[in-house]
Formats: sequence, C-alpha cells, structure tokens
Amino acid sequence: MHTNSNPLEIVALVGAPNTGKTTLYNWLTNSKFKTVNYPGATVEYAIGAAAERLKADYLFMDTPGTYSLFPKSSDEEVTLRALYEHHRHQKVKKVICVVDGSQLERNLMLAEQIHAAGFSMVLVVTMSDLLRKNGMKLDVAALKNKFNSPVVLFDGVLGEGLMKIVDELKLLKVEEKDPKHLKTWSAEKIQQQSEILRDLAAQAYGHVDAAKIYDPTARIDRWLLHRFLGLLFFFLIMSTLFSSIFWLAKPFMDMIDKGFTWTASEILLLMPNSLFSEFLAHGLVASLGAVSVFAPQIFILFFGIGILESSGYLARAATLIDRPFSKVGLSGRSFVPILSGFACAVPAMMATRNISSKRDRWITNFIIPLMTCSARLPVYALLLSFLFKDQPAWKPGVILALLYMGSLGIGAVVAAMLNKILAKSEISMFMMELPLYRFPRWRVLLQQSFARSKGYLFRAGPFIFVFAVIIWAGTTFPNYSEENGAVKMETSYLGRIGHAVEPAFEPMGVDWRVGVGLLSAFAAREVFVSSMAIVFNVTSDDEETQSQGLLSSMQKAQMPNGRLLFTVASVSGLILFFMIALQCMSTFSVAVREMGSWKFAMVQLVSFNVVAYILAIALVQGLRVIGVA
Repeated sequence: MHTNSNPLEIVALVGAPNTGKTTLYNWLTNSKFKTVNYPGATVEYAIGAAAERLKADYLFMDTPGTYSLFPKSSDEEVTLRALYEHHRHQKVKKVICVVDGSQLERNLMLAEQIHAAGFSMVLVVTMSDLLRKNGMKLDVAALKNKFNSPVVLFDGVLGEGLMKIVDELKLLKVEEKDPKHLKTWSAEKIQQQSEILRDLAAQAYGHVDAAKIYDPTARIDRWLLHRFLGLLFFFLIMSTLFSSIFWLAKPFMDMIDKGFTWTASEILLLMPNSLFSEFLAHGLVASLGAVSVFAPQIFILFFGIGILESSGYLARAATLIDRPFSKVGLSGRSFVPILSGFACAVPAMMATRNISSKRDRWITNFIIPLMTCSARLPVYALLLSFLFKDQPAWKPGVILALLYMGSLGIGAVVAAMLNKILAKSEISMFMMELPLYRFPRWRVLLQQSFARSKGYLFRAGPFIFVFAVIIWAGTTFPNYSEENGAVKMETSYLGRIGHAVEPAFEPMGVDWRVGVGLLSAFAAREVFVSSMAIVFNVTSDDEETQSQGLLSSMQKAQMPNGRLLFTVASVSGLILFFMIALQCMSTFSVAVREMGSWKFAMVQLVSFNVVAYILAIALVQGLRVIGVA
C-alpha cells in the first residue's frame, strides 16, 4: 500500500485500437472497465492505481486507441494531450506500448514514434496465445535491440506476463529531460520507417507468414462480409437480438412482477386502511415495480450488444453498413456510435469523437437520439403488451425488432435530409481495422452486462422515486378520503392540472391521464410507465400481477364520451411519439457539451418533439378515418 505523501508515478498505456490495451489495463488495476474491439469506444482516458497484489506504486493511465502520435481524430488528440499535458507538475515519462503480436508490422510504427519522442518504454506484445496456438515463436531479442527497451509477451486471457511487465517498469530508467513533441513526419520518412519495420517484423516472426493466423477469420468473412449474403446475415443477427429482448425475457419478467405484487399485497395486509400503506403499495412499490420488471430486457440488450462487440462482429457490421450509410452522407464509422445509441444516447454521442469529419460527426450526433435507447424499452414493452395481450410472445417480439429497425430508418431519413442541406467541404474516408473472431469471455461479459443494467436502474431509480411521490400525492389529495376512485382522481390536484392541458393531448386520442404521463416522461422516459401505474391506481388480487392489473385497467379505461381510451390507434400514436420525441435532459446536456453549441441542442429538442407530436396526431386521425379504432 502506498503511504508516501509524494504523488504516484504515472504510467501511460498507449496502443492502437484492438490491441488488447484496455484488457491489460484491467489486469494492472484490477478494474472492471469494459473491453471492446472497435475504434472510438474509449473516448476519455482512465486512471487507476495498481492492484495491491502487484505491490507497485504506480497510477496506470488507459489512453484512447491511437495509430500514431500525429492525431487525425478527436480521440487520438485526447491520447496526445494525456501523454504531454496530463498534469503540468507530474509529467508522463514511462509508457507501456501495447502491440498486437499478430500484426507487428502495422503496430510497430507507433512504438517507433514513442521511442523517438524520448519516453521510457516497455513494449508489451499481446495475442501471444494466438502465436503459440499457431506454432509461432517470436524473436523478442530483435525487438529489444531495435527499440532498446524491454519486451514482454502478454496473454490477455490468463494474465500471463503481468508480473514481468511490472518488474520491467521498476527497472526502467527515466531520462531527466521531458519527452519531446515530435514534428509531423514527411511521407518519405514514413515510407522509410515502414520498410525498416516490415523487415523487423519479418525477422521477429522468423520469416514465417503470420497471416495464417487470420485464415479461420478469413473463411468466416467470406460469408459474413459477402456483398449480398453479408447484409442478409446482418439483418438476421440484428432481428434475432432485438426480438429476443421480448420473448427471452418474459419468464424472468413474470418472476419479478410476481415479487412486487406480493410485496404490495403484504404491505396492505400489514397496515390496512392506512394512508402510508397506500403510498407504499400503490405509489412506491407500484412505480418501482413497473420499471424494474423490464430489467431482464435491458440486460439482454446489453448482453447481446456485448457479444457482437467481443466476438469481433461489430466491426464487420460497420463495414457492411458503410455503403448504405454513404447514400445518406455518413460512413461506417458512424455505425458504432449509432448502435451504442440503442443502449444510451449519452455514451453514444461521446463515441462520435473518433469521427474525423466534422460534418459526419454533426449529422451522427443529430440522429443518435432517434435510436431506440434502453429508456424507451419499458414504454414499448408496456404498449406492445397491451396490443398483443394474451397472444404468443414472439408477436410483440417481432414488432419490437421492427421498431428498432424503424428507428434506424427514421434516422436515415433525417440524415439524408441533413446531407442535402449541409454543404460538403471535405471528403469522408472510412477505414476500420477488422479484429480476429474470438469467443467472448462469458464471465466478463455477464459481469459487464449486469453492471450496466444495474447502473441503468440506479440512474432511473431517483427519478422514479421522486415522481412516484409527486404523482401519488397529486392523485391522492386533497380528497384522500373519497371512496369513489373516479371522483377522487377527477378532483385531485393532478386531475385539475391534467384537465387544464388535456386539449393539447386530445388530438392524439388520449386524455389528461396519459398527458400527465407524457409530461412526466420528460424527466425520464421510464417514468411514463410508473406514472400509468399510479394514475390508473393499479391494484391486484391473487389472480393478477401488477402488470396484468395495469393492462386490465388500460383495457377498461374510457374517455368522458364513453370511447375507450387505449385503442390500436391511440397506442400506435403513442409508440410513434416515443420513437421520435427527445425526452432526455441528459442527452440534451451532453449534446451541448459535445457539440459546444446550445443552438444545436435546442434545435434537436424542439424539432424532434414538435415533429413527434404532429406525426402522432396524423397517425391517430388517419387510422380513425380508415376505420381503425
């Protein structure tokens, strides 16, 4: 344990994307940071103290993936700043340069630049397990002689070589003068260095063709990257992922639902005819249960995306989507942030920093909020459960998959419009390194998916609690002793407010009760579901769970004129509204920060919500005209 008052020495981990740098960082710090295998995922550098078992007084800094010290994208600039400007009183002088052992020729250029800049370096060669598996032995001495630096082979799966890295760091001598900023190399110098490093790589491999490591990957890619079959496989893989969110999660959702139902009923039995027990059962438990029941779906979403990332398929999907994306003014590099938007728009917007084209980044950030994020999932699940009540789970699952695909379609339309409006001042080039196919580390993947799902629930929890209190109090007072539920609701504080804004929601085919839910959703979309549970005063008997009780209340709910409140038309309008509306203030604030413009964020907020409102009205009224109630 470090007890000295002096600051710990900082060691920076630097390497190209997909080299296993973040995996090494996790081993060194015993952290649980996510490991992904596509560029742009780590857009901020992270710092962590050395794990206690290493007995080393270091702070390790995980920098974004970079191909050189001459940055061409935002995340490469972050790496350069992290190396030279992390702290003016504590310079980074020791660097762990991580290179992929199966792609030495491509990765050694960065090592050459770090060496030329004057950093004290330990060269760590990853993917050593793949080299052994293919009967290859690396000539470590050749690399040591070239860079005058220690070289360590590291196995990211087993952690083999970890202590050797720490030992070499302790022995590493540091120059008194600070590392220098390199002037941009000329094309001639880059060509000269490339030839030298090509010969060095061949010597290190013992003049054995390292490309054979990629033979199994190449065979799979003949199918998955086929010009026509590749898109078919892409559609099937994505459809399976999004539809499984519904049918695979159903038994777990039922189990959670029954747990909250039992809790609510026990509270009412323990404290009958108590205002406090009414709040706990019908306010707090009902609202928390209404959102928690969708945790299995959110877990499956994160787990599915994690499989695509860790297996190596996600980078392939980006290359497949590059051609259709180019038709709307984007490149395949935008695909990764857009897919991340299916989990949450906040990190998705941050992941656009690796898009070198400012125009492409502007368009990508503009359409990311249209993607079906995890916060929309509880809302879709509730509304689809209403439309397909008592029907096989695969039916709403297919529609949910279509909604996910539909959000991509809407985003493409908006991107195409922006592509026509915004002037082109640069040519956008798309290049992405395709990693080897590898089996995911299932234990790590499960831990990461669980942590992200828990983080989602804990992030939504405070909003849900606050609004549960507000909405319950608003629907209970001032006539809390009124026995007639309908009269009590109509004359409540929330009922009076709802009636005041009801004219704005009537064209959407809904009344003040749903209007209250829509307004509350601007704090967090998930609150819409808990609001419905409270506003409709869901109670359940021994035969019904809370979800069944809410669906039953929705089926029976009527407008003042006797027309059913929830119909195919009105529910379809709500789904369309939630598909387009921007109801996330976190997304709004991140848009301001990432784009450095309040105007950009305000245009997003106003235009998405106005368009969502108009289209929802048009859909509802159009369905009624053709006879769909």
